[in-house]
Amino acid sequence: MADPVRIYFLGGLGEIGRNCAVIEQEGRLLLLDCGLMFPEVDMPGVDLVLPDFTFLRENTDRIEACLLTHGHEDHVGALSFLLREASFPIYGSALTLGLARNRIEESGLMDRTELIPLVDGERRRVGPFDFEVIPVTHSVPHGFATAFYTPQGVILHSGDFKLDLTPVDGRLTDLARIGAIADSQGVRLLLSDSTNAEEAGHTKSESSVGRVLHALFEEHAGKRIVTACFASHLHRIQQIANAAIATGRTIATLGRSMGKNVALAREMGLLSIPDDRLVDIEKIGDLAAGEVCVISTGSQGEPMSALALMAAGENKWLKIGERDVVILSSHAIPGNEYDVNQVIDGLYRLGAEVVHYGIAEVHVSGHGQQEELKTLLSVARPEFFIPVHGEFRHLTHHARLAMQMGVERSKVLLAEDGDVIEMTDAGLEFGEEIPAGFLYVDGIVGDVGHGVLRDRRVLGEEGVVVVVVTVDSRTGECVSGPEILTRGWVYAPEAEDLLEEARQAVLQSLKEAAAEGATDYETLRRHVRQAAGRFVNERTKRRPMIVPVVMEV
Repeated sequence: MADPVRIYFLGGLGEIGRNCAVIEQEGRLLLLDCGLMFPEVDMPGVDLVLPDFTFLRENTDRIEACLLTHGHEDHVGALSFLLREASFPIYGSALTLGLARNRIEESGLMDRTELIPLVDGERRRVGPFDFEVIPVTHSVPHGFATAFYTPQGVILHSGDFKLDLTPVDGRLTDLARIGAIADSQGVRLLLSDSTNAEEAGHTKSESSVGRVLHALFEEHAGKRIVTACFASHLHRIQQIANAAIATGRTIATLGRSMGKNVALAREMGLLSIPDDRLVDIEKIGDLAAGEVCVISTGSQGEPMSALALMAAGENKWLKIGERDVVILSSHAIPGNEYDVNQVIDGLYRLGAEVVHYGIAEVHVSGHGQQEELKTLLSVARPEFFIPVHGEFRHLTHHARLAMQMGVERSKVLLAEDGDVIEMTDAGLEFGEEIPAGFLYVDGIVGDVGHGVLRDRRVLGEEGVVVVVVTVDSRTGECVSGPEILTRGWVYAPEAEDLLEEARQAVLQSLKEAAAEGATDYETLRRHVRQAAGRFVNERTKRRPMIVPVVMEV
């Protein structure tokens, strides 16, 4: 009987982001990606959302290494937080490691890890783990699918992928190698990207965007062009650069991450921009508008990003006006639509022309759609299938596709964050769950907790009422007050009568408490909170946060 293999899902199954899984073999743990998620609208004040590291924190001595599939933040961005609590080597393509290195260096944690590059098709043994990295096409170069050769058969993880037949760099998804593995060892379990599982057809080639960009640059000759895209989307940056150079423009980057990534990719030979066509942003004022192309960050409307500051008229390098064309070469991530629309409105108010995904095909997805997902299933021919990377609806659609492609219904497992899958000779089954909640990052503070977020939502939606009262510690009688302060419930100068009624309601409650002989601090606080809360709810049908402040003399 072969040793069992376990897979732990810490994130990415039920949301877009926080992609993180663990494979356990012979008591050792291999981390597959360690990503973050950007906050949603119901997470006020939160900067980042991480996987719950409880399981990893309790097993730091068992972590063999981390293997990265590609360099996007939702797959590598949480490493700088986990490395504060654990130390392990990190494997990935040279570019992926370069992108991950930025955050790790900024956090001063390079002494906690070793970055070990892998090349396409390389097979490695790390501790008990034997794996092979297989090239796949995605919106960031040099992504990997991974075949894990385990005692329970081959586990194939697709990574984020699409089947782009004309990629910008010519690096195709290696379906032939996946087919060869399926023909020889066979694929026991396929874990596959579900992001576009609801979308029929095929995702368009990245190179199709280049033709659209070139036409836009020619159409707007004589105007300054500002483009915005993800700083990691080097294929898109290359195509923007190609269009700019072909139309006689000089290129400047704007935004720290854009400058860093362009420099890294040029150094590695992954981005071709001649030295004489690249200038520092502070020098674009010396050039005519029609000779300039700025490649900027901020395509998601992030507050304080280069593009958001431009839209607000506060960017120190660029003042947007009627001579400018702004191309948003991206698609709004779910949850960012409002911020992106605000930026677009701001740019229009300044007189610029804005071209975005809704007007022209200036963006294509890096994830395969249904026909591509079905193609991978037909080539891999897995015995078992688990959809990964997506919201639950994406996972569900992908599971149905797998069944359409011949995977037995009983061998398609819908897993979520926190699930543990145990592979044995008898098959796959769910094991005990592990903690996999959201870990919120606010500034430099770690987990701010669900309670804090709940309080923030109440404050933002209903406001706060503070009741200040001084009581005699011996008799419980009110000595001064109650004074009622409010923010976000009613506007005090216009609601004096209402506030007086609230004051009387609290006073009456305190008299009742004193008559019952209640003098202890907690009992008096409870009376104040209940009286104020009951009055506010009955009179206004609102539920603001009630903060009783009881002082004893």
